[in-house]
Amino acid sequence: MILNSDQIKKFETEGYLVVPDLMPTNICEQVNTEYTDLLNSLYEGWFAEGLVQTPGGELDFWGKLLSAYQAGCDYFQPMDISLPGDRIIADTPFHIGPAVFNMLTAVPLLDVVEQLIGPELTSNPIQHVRLKPPSVKLDLAEARAHITATDWHQDRAVALEDADQTDMVTVWLAMTDATVENGCLQVQPQTSGQTILPHCARTQTGIADGFLNESSAVPLPVKAGGAVLFHPLTPHASLTNITDGFRWSFDIRFNATGQPTGRSHFPDFVVRSRAHPETELSDWRVCKAQWEEARARLAAVPHIDIHRWSADTPYCA
Repeated sequence: MILNSDQIKKFETEGYLVVPDLMPTNICEQVNTEYTDLLNSLYEGWFAEGLVQTPGGELDFWGKLLSAYQAGCDYFQPMDISLPGDRIIADTPFHIGPAVFNMLTAVPLLDVVEQLIGPELTSNPIQHVRLKPPSVKLDLAEARAHITATDWHQDRAVALEDADQTDMVTVWLAMTDATVENGCLQVQPQTSGQTILPHCARTQTGIADGFLNESSAVPLPVKAGGAVLFHPLTPHASLTNITDGFRWSFDIRFNATGQPTGRSHFPDFVVRSRAHPETELSDWRVCKAQWEEARARLAAVPHIDIHRWSADTPYCA
């Protein structure tokens, strides 16, 4: 896929770009099948343990997700494509499979990212699945950004300081249609000379009060298979899902190879190299093994904090 000059200019000046039909249909179908199989297996286990009461054969994919969430089963982490930011133990679950790997390495996706940050690309380990239930079904104490609405933030600010100069692009990929009603993203276009705004460590890491004019936010609906691309300094958030269905997306990142990722304790891999194509990773099993090795290593050491912000700073008091 080739971006035109207007699209590239928009990304460079406003810090975001909506790209319809970015992910090939066959890869989206593979991801759907892979996640259906994964959830079926998880649900069978929860049912066998008596944690959910409705037999799996009576529910579709979305029904199983909702039943699991309302029963207090953690569907998110076993279905996520990264280890969590909190304490990691030897059996902390995550999911990397062939379909997910094909999604991370899809040629049209890499073609677009290459036009924005260059031909030497690394798959950044700050990546997540997002399966958001209807807001009326949420636990009142739910604070996880991957489950409930996401606070205003900049992606640069939720990485560690070593990546503050890294050339990076976030790709928010819609697996279901993302609408204003079901909680699509909203963006604050970058200002001239945009810098990192102060953030506060609250229920989520978000921009401190008074540093953003939310009235000028732009909602970004996008059809399944399309994506929203962000510069790491672009303020963005998600709207509340007021429908009766789930909204499904992936939040993935790429950075220029050789530059800090902002999560040095998590694994990354070369996804494209025009200069040294032999360095590109092509086997999903190696990717999965890298995450398994990281899990074993991190389970044996003290927790590594993934945020730089403190709740006791003056603008957070």
